[in-house]
Amino acid sequence: MDSYFKLTERGTNVKTEILAGVTTFITMAYILFVNPDILSAAGMDFNAVFLATCLSAAIGTFIMGFYANLPFAQAPGMGLNAFFAFSVVLGMNYTWEQALAAVFISGLVFMLLTGTGTREAIVNAIPNSLKHAIGGGIGLFIALIGLKNGGIVVPYEATLVDFGNFTDPKVILSVIGLVITGILMAKRMKGAILLGILITTAIGIPLGVTSTEIAQFARPDLSPTFMKMDLGGLLAIGEAGVAGALTSVLFVVVSFSLVDMFDTIGTLIGTANKAGMLDEEGKLPNMKQALWSDAIATSAGAVLGTSTVTTYVESAAGVSEGGKTGLTAVTTGVLFLFSIGLAPLALVVPPQATAPALIIVGVLMMSTVKNIDFDNFTEALPAFLTIAIMPFTFSIANGIAAGMIFYPITKLAVGESKDVHPAIYILAALFILRFTILPH
Repeated sequence: MDSYFKLTERGTNVKTEILAGVTTFITMAYILFVNPDILSAAGMDFNAVFLATCLSAAIGTFIMGFYANLPFAQAPGMGLNAFFAFSVVLGMNYTWEQALAAVFISGLVFMLLTGTGTREAIVNAIPNSLKHAIGGGIGLFIALIGLKNGGIVVPYEATLVDFGNFTDPKVILSVIGLVITGILMAKRMKGAILLGILITTAIGIPLGVTSTEIAQFARPDLSPTFMKMDLGGLLAIGEAGVAGALTSVLFVVVSFSLVDMFDTIGTLIGTANKAGMLDEEGKLPNMKQALWSDAIATSAGAVLGTSTVTTYVESAAGVSEGGKTGLTAVTTGVLFLFSIGLAPLALVVPPQATAPALIIVGVLMMSTVKNIDFDNFTEALPAFLTIAIMPFTFSIANGIAAGMIFYPITKLAVGESKDVHPAIYILAALFILRFTILPH
């Protein structure tokens, strides 16, 4: 393993990598039940989607680990699954089989872009200030997820957000977990995040938050969703005619593609930057292999019966525990496979136990913003918008889009167009079209 994953070369060991992989899995295990719940709203079989989620996450994560040798996990993406169910199926009246076909096509598009080097070129074209901003933005985004999951921050109509009810045992458990994990981190204890999750889960038992009952769960069967993509129905010409049909299909495929591409790019760059994995030119080694992992997993997920598979921002939890190689990802992938038979046990860890871990990871990822030159407004404004828009719109892709649009604007305004890679102009134009013309 040391030779294959280059553990010594990257300054890590088997124990650290396995611990990191377990931590990543625990922080993202919620997707195993949230994804089937969302996609079942589109008429898909819950148990079949559960199995497809486990398998697609394992496939994508294994490829990331064995082929790209990077510590990132993959699974069906949050937001993308909601777009699949509520916008494409329920909103645009496609069947879920046709929506799966659109996901499959987007995976093929990714393969084409990755094979030609286009996706890697896009990543390399992103200026360093935005790469640092992406890491900081993801930190705030992860922290917001943690605060929300823990009930510490709740929706409030008058001010959008407010504090939760601190007499609620669930919120109390989240705060206790944050204190415990914070103390363990301050003491530089190895495995602090994972240990914090386990201790918080245990404390939740007397508080009545952690359930000690093993839930009953029907045996999953993949047949209701396996190979159900309806390419013919997706491309069928209806009352809207050829132009209408093509425009509608193009919108769906482009939407899946853009969000997945920049969620993945944002997670890879932001997390790798925090872990010190980028080279002197700000590039991630094995980036092309990582993008191949994402592309293959997306199409494989569609075949199995789930929405777009993407690289998970919760991978930052494992990286924060010291994960630096593909062994971290392989460990997470193995746990996804085990989840098929041990599904009820995943319900034991309450979201209030993983919420503090996400908040702590947010703290760790914010350190990257110190590398941004905030005295240079042409760098500061795009970077700030990248950081701010991610949590405020609950989307990594939106934050990257804001930075991409304003970076060339500010540079052109002061005559520094030479500092802008040509690809950034193209991306800025595409994002402007995405938000102003294409429905979303």
